[in-house]
Amino acid sequence: MGTQIFVNLHVSDLNASIEFFTKLGFAFDENLTNDEAGCMIIDENIYALLVTEPFFKTITERDPADTRTVQEVALALSVDGRERVDELAEAAVSAGGQAAGEPMEEGPMYSRGFRDLDGHLWNVLHLAAA
Repeated sequence: MGTQIFVNLHVSDLNASIEFFTKLGFAFDENLTNDEAGCMIIDENIYALLVTEPFFKTITERDPADTRTVQEVALALSVDGRERVDELAEAAVSAGGQAAGEPMEEGPMYSRGFRDLDGHLWNVLHLAAA
């Protein structure tokens, strides 16, 4: 097994967040999901731990950022194909998220962004082969 990454994101309503990301096509590891956290599988070694705000405070020993006024992180997901970029961005908006900016095309990169239910910024991108 290689190195794995678990990105911890605070959420105000864990069940709503799990439902949101399930609508985007992500699965959850039931062995690492409970009343305090949902382990979203992004790829073989990449996970997002959606954690309740009280549990997040025990992990960080700090208050979570207020994503209505500050940006704590910008997450970027590389996907296969422009169509998949559009699918994820549109699914996010349909599931209750917000579009973030306009679609962008720069050289070989095509991207679109969205904010999830808790205001976390996700950029979905496709890099065309050179």
